[in-house]
Amino acid sequence: MNYLKKILLIGSGSLSLGVGIVGIFLPLIPTTPLLLLAAACYIRSSERLYQWLINNKYFGPYIKNYREGKGIPLKAKVMGVTVLWVSMLYTIFFVIPLLFVKVVLALIAAYFTWFILKQKTLVNQVSKPLTDQTYK
Repeated sequence: MNYLKKILLIGSGSLSLGVGIVGIFLPLIPTTPLLLLAAACYIRSSERLYQWLINNKYFGPYIKNYREGKGIPLKAKVMGVTVLWVSMLYTIFFVIPLLFVKVVLALIAAYFTWFILKQKTLVNQVSKPLTDQTYK
């Protein structure tokens, strides 16, 4: 693999992981999509970092649930789409002057919204109700 590409992927994965960790504590930053991005970067650049990430007791379950088809938590979906649109709309209305670039940004945001929303929603397992059989 090209050395520069490897360094860029590790750097991007580490940045995504760092922001994802901040997202655990700040509700406006989506954790799950950032951890998935970190895993995607690591799997293409460093097997050691990828294995560390997916086997981590705090971050691994997010990635494993997605990979096993269980889905993304509803909170992560809502926050991901919300942060995506808030940042894109701010950029479209206050930062970018070119109409063509505004349209492209809106299309990118729409695509990623569609992608996030089409993923399964992870549903927490509900405890079984207590019955008379429970106490026997």
